[in-house]
Amino acid sequence: MSSISEQFGRDEWSRHTPKQKFRRWGTMAACAAVIAWALGSIEVVWPWVWGAPAQMGDLFGRMYPPDATNLGVILKVLWDTVNIATFATAFAVILSLPVAYLAAQNTTPNRATLWIGRLILVTSRSVNTIIWALLFVAIFGPGVVAGIVAIMFRSVGFIGKLLGEAIEEIDKRPVEALEATGASRFKVIVYAIVPQVMPTFWAVSILRWDINLRESTVLGLVGAGGIGIILQGAIDTFNWPEAATVLLAILALVILGEIISAFLRRRIL
Repeated sequence: MSSISEQFGRDEWSRHTPKQKFRRWGTMAACAAVIAWALGSIEVVWPWVWGAPAQMGDLFGRMYPPDATNLGVILKVLWDTVNIATFATAFAVILSLPVAYLAAQNTTPNRATLWIGRLILVTSRSVNTIIWALLFVAIFGPGVVAGIVAIMFRSVGFIGKLLGEAIEEIDKRPVEALEATGASRFKVIVYAIVPQVMPTFWAVSILRWDINLRESTVLGLVGAGGIGIILQGAIDTFNWPEAATVLLAILALVILGEIISAFLRRRIL
């Protein structure tokens, strides 16, 4: 009669050998040494750290009560923030479709196009949105255009990578069936590939819009438009009551974006 481990395909339990114990404890000791070295190399002004709670309380005291004098301007710039996130996501979705097609092993024409597609995805994802914003502010000048292009470039890599992985995991049988009938490559894509990746497409697009809504709130700190411009101005002039109003507006926007994203997921997916 076979043992339980043989029936379920599991390895029988056994104690670690001395070599395995040494390797495990050696790895843990090496990790601890690296962490200790990293902590020791960081220059921390500890008096500032211990005084942070008092400084935080003082700052919150200066923020109260929030100043809603410029609420109209804040709401207008908040709408610009929504537009930046929405347009950037829409453009990124369009651009990511061919990139995802090239980056998927089962749809790319050849290895050269495969590496081109993956290079685009890596380049997009390796650079932070703020860095893209600094670059495009220098090209397009301050304003929402630089913010839209910055978030778009960052989003192409995110959307393209997830869509490319979804394309690689599709069921090959519908593709092979259409190819057997002599269907063109375009028809294979439309009728065999697209229907299988549509749930992922909508899920990723909604998720990225939600992320972009949050990222667009800080682009104004580098001059790329949005609510961050008002926040930076309030902080630079020590207008803490107005800064509190801006922060509350950003919080409300993020919560609203989360509600909209959840609603769209329920209706579409």
